[in-house]
Amino acid sequence: MTLRLDLLRHGETELGGGLRGSLDDALTENGWAQMRAAVVDGGPWDRIVSSPLQRCARFAAELGEQLNLPVQLDKDLQELHFGAWEGQSAVALMETDAEALGLFWADPYAFTPPQGEAVSDFSSRVQAAIARLHAAYACERVLLVSHGGVMRLLLAQARGLPREQLLNVEVAHGALFALTVEVDGSLKEGH
Repeated sequence: MTLRLDLLRHGETELGGGLRGSLDDALTENGWAQMRAAVVDGGPWDRIVSSPLQRCARFAAELGEQLNLPVQLDKDLQELHFGAWEGQSAVALMETDAEALGLFWADPYAFTPPQGEAVSDFSSRVQAAIARLHAAYACERVLLVSHGGVMRLLLAQARGLPREQLLNVEVAHGALFALTVEVDGSLKEGH
């Protein structure tokens, strides 16, 4: 039995770009508009599952109320914790920590940002969340409201990309992608 999973990235946030990670900043009006526009022709969904960070959870709550759908929060679907890099842009890090940033971009599994979460640990927690969703909601269509890192991880896996290419997966604010979680837990892009 398969699970149809639609992945929605949060919209633009008040504190702008950069590595947001565990920072809990709110959506801008444009961010709300990006997410609302993304779901206009989406669904129908059976339920919504969201990261608990407000840039995801507040939209999930609004949409759940509009569509009369259950909404569940799962902390394992939060963004990668970037440690000392939280809130910084790549441009700023190029000035202060260029070598480390280069190592991270070259292979995010092989280099962990200072005081940050290892990508292998991040991958394990996201995969565990997807396995729980598959076990609980097989045969349903679920909207997953989450973050760029979570979506890159799942899309890279579905596309069969080498781990070094994780950060090459493009996921814009308010982007919506479709995945299928197969019986064996493997991911396939599309429904």
